Amino acid sequence: MENHRIFTTSFASVYPHYINKVERKGQTKVELDEIIFWLTGYNEETFQQVLDDKIDFQTFFEKAPQINPNVAKITGVICGYRVEDIENPLMQKIRYLDKLVDELSKGKSMNKILRS
Repeated sequence: MENHRIFTTSFASVYPHYINKVERKGQTKVELDEIIFWLTGYNEETFQQVLDDKIDFQTFFEKAPQINPNVAKITGVICGYRVEDIENPLMQKIRYLDKLVDELSKGKSMNKILRS
């Protein structure tokens, strides 16, 4: 497996950037957290532990309680790559999250973002 720098980057160090991105576009941290919880199965308590422990992205996804079974419905381009075509499973999960954050920041409805 290729070892990208993002894999060893602390999730807690990137999270404030996600918050800033969505809040600049009029969305909320609560909505961002809902997306993260939907994707990973974390809840408020377990997610706070992730932030407190400053775990990296690799560990964040490895220890995720339950990757949502509807992730296959997340399609489109992020960072120049189609998320459904990314071969590295960890990078694909990171890009799924990026795609959901982008959709939130663009004002897409939560029903559509959460593939309801």
